[in-house]
Amino acid sequence: MTRPVPAGPEERRRERGLRRRVRASLAEWCRLALSAEGRQPARHHLALVSALEDVAAGRCDRLMVLMPPGSAKSTYASVLFPPWWFARHPASEVIAASHTAELAWHFGRRARNLLAEHGPRLGLGLAADARAAGRWEVRRHRRARHQVGHYLAAGVDGPIIGRRADLALIDDPVKSAAGAASQGQRDAVWDWYRTDLLTRLKPGGRVVLVMTRWHEDDLGGRLLALQKDEWRCLRLPALAEVDDPLGRREGEALWPEWEDRAALLRKRDNLGARAFAALFQQTPRPDEGAFFQPARLGMLAHAPDTGSGRTVRAWDLAATPKRADNNPDWTVGLKLHRDEAGRFIVLDIVRLRGSPLDVEQALLATARADGDVLQYLPKDPGQAGVYQSSQLGRLLAGFTFDFSPERGAKAVRAAPVAAQMEAGNVALVRADWNAAFVEELRGFPDGTNDDQVDALSRAFAWLTQSRAAQAQLLQLGWMGR
Repeated sequence: MTRPVPAGPEERRRERGLRRRVRASLAEWCRLALSAEGRQPARHHLALVSALEDVAAGRCDRLMVLMPPGSAKSTYASVLFPPWWFARHPASEVIAASHTAELAWHFGRRARNLLAEHGPRLGLGLAADARAAGRWEVRRHRRARHQVGHYLAAGVDGPIIGRRADLALIDDPVKSAAGAASQGQRDAVWDWYRTDLLTRLKPGGRVVLVMTRWHEDDLGGRLLALQKDEWRCLRLPALAEVDDPLGRREGEALWPEWEDRAALLRKRDNLGARAFAALFQQTPRPDEGAFFQPARLGMLAHAPDTGSGRTVRAWDLAATPKRADNNPDWTVGLKLHRDEAGRFIVLDIVRLRGSPLDVEQALLATARADGDVLQYLPKDPGQAGVYQSSQLGRLLAGFTFDFSPERGAKAVRAAPVAAQMEAGNVALVRADWNAAFVEELRGFPDGTNDDQVDALSRAFAWLTQSRAAQAQLLQLGWMGR
């Protein structure tokens, strides 16, 4: 509903000032439009507003906005921006597209309702028949003639043929992880963008792409790979990285008033490193890890006979049961077998979070289940608070065990087994622990956790030593039998 014109002279003066401000500044328009909800633009919203003002002014004709879910990027780009765009370009045409027509019409309805309420303040009016959420006209009367603008909302691959655009708004062209993972669907979105949408642009037309990343080859990723120099990219991860565009400290949350760092870290733990990197950090990784290549892993339905060959259970003990970021370390015991053909087979992984007592009980229970298998532990007094030579010596009395210090960087220690994996010489026994293990391999060395990788590297290092070296280490170390 259009607001009534203020009656008193002072009110009219304030109203005139407000109209000048909201027509000149997108930020002022956003503050006005959101004021009824008690909301104000946050720091990252103002960065987006500034970039959109450059689009409206013609200083940028290709803008890509990459932000995590829940950052209100659509509110500013797809709901608040179109009415203000028409205030600057009243006789223009806008095409707004999303992954479905339903979502596009949802944004169109909200933008239209803002014009119905605040249109006069922007110098605009809606056409009398502007009832459809996804298709409406705006009008401005200036110097004895009407200027008419047109807005059309459609789903990706929807009906836009026959329409033209001065501004194309694309908001989340991908609906789900399944769609992003499909090569066919990614290609379909790409073809729609090139052959349908771009051909609708008028000379000098501008494109704003607003999205959350899902896949390294999604629309945003493909544009950055093929046309990076043509696009201004505003990428704002949920947790700040080095050289953050907003000047945040590394690890600082994007919108702490809405979702603070602790909540984001909890979400990262639940989602897994790879999904969090894509959706929240806007840096999707390929299915093949940059370091390991899990697709080269063999998969065995059953554990092989380990009577011949060698087997070891290597441990990585959690540094602390609790961490300041509420993401505790894992204690991991990985059982690795090398058969007579030289292939390395991960037989089992024990993985837990717990107190030093929990870790000791897991060590003892696993050693009992493994029987004669060597328990290979790090010689590091800080790990889990449980390592004391006499303490663990007593705990593992009657079992074969050894200690050794960790030497070198994690990636250096992992490189030999990564090379064997790439050669197709590493296999897993199919089990419930496979998914978490493969996820960690894909994320290494930038993932949230690396405990399983450390245990794998340790087990591999033991098995690739000569038998004489192993015997010597056992004689120098702790032996239960």
